[in-house]
Amino acid sequence: MWNNMKTTLLLGLMTGLFLLVGFWWGGEQGIVIAFVLAAVMNFASYFFSDKIALAMSGAQPVSRDEARRLYAIVERLAAKANIPVPKIYLIPTDSPNAFATGRNPHHASVAVTRGILELCDDEEIEGVLAHELGHVRNRDILTSAVVATLAGAITMIARMVYYAELFGFGGTGGGGSSDNRRGGVFSGLAMLIVAPLAAVLIQLWVSRTREYEADHTGAEITGNPMALARALDKIDKGSKRLPMNVSPSMSHMYISAPFSSGQFLSGLFSTHPPIPKRIERLIGRDFV
Repeated sequence: MWNNMKTTLLLGLMTGLFLLVGFWWGGEQGIVIAFVLAAVMNFASYFFSDKIALAMSGAQPVSRDEARRLYAIVERLAAKANIPVPKIYLIPTDSPNAFATGRNPHHASVAVTRGILELCDDEEIEGVLAHELGHVRNRDILTSAVVATLAGAITMIARMVYYAELFGFGGTGGGGSSDNRRGGVFSGLAMLIVAPLAAVLIQLWVSRTREYEADHTGAEITGNPMALARALDKIDKGSKRLPMNVSPSMSHMYISAPFSSGQFLSGLFSTHPPIPKRIERLIGRDFV
């Protein structure tokens, strides 16, 4: 229930933000354009955010013959979690990671990287996939996918506003004095900086608590929190060694932050709780 409320709140806030930006940029005409854009984005976020997330990650569907090990683990865990078996995807990268997406348990997908299958043993893969099915069972995968779509949209709109102001296509209908043009460029530049930061803050708000919850649910499903703890430790080290080329708007969807420790979102603005803290919550201590 709470996750449905969060999704509704996110869509409502994003609609209001679109209308505000539209009015600021183009007055009444801008509001009309923004309303149409917001309606399209809300529709796409609900029905197609999972497909967008899978496409952005480069995930490809795999058959049972291609991934018998993966299918056996997912089907066993889905039965334990009492949810439908999700669609299974493989991401062709050596960086170890995984995510789940979809608007509800009946329209869910899980995606794992080639790297995680090579790095982790069966118990650890089971822990990772139980975590992802925890997201599915907790019904927060729609929220995650919506945030990914809307965070990307915020960044896109910020760039559109900046370039429109830069070339004189702002709310005055183009042209205008040089002072107005200069002021428009500065306001557009402010939007270019502030809007992506707002997208990060939205991701932080949604992501950190749900990762702890999914860790707990995943450990309950398998009855083996140590396996998930070992997997998180391996994924954390592997991701730092081989970071993924992932859009920042999608980073919160993965089981572990897909960036190396030197990148922007993996430090102060990380969308994930620190791995040592997650491990400590799972097994009562961190690995030495």
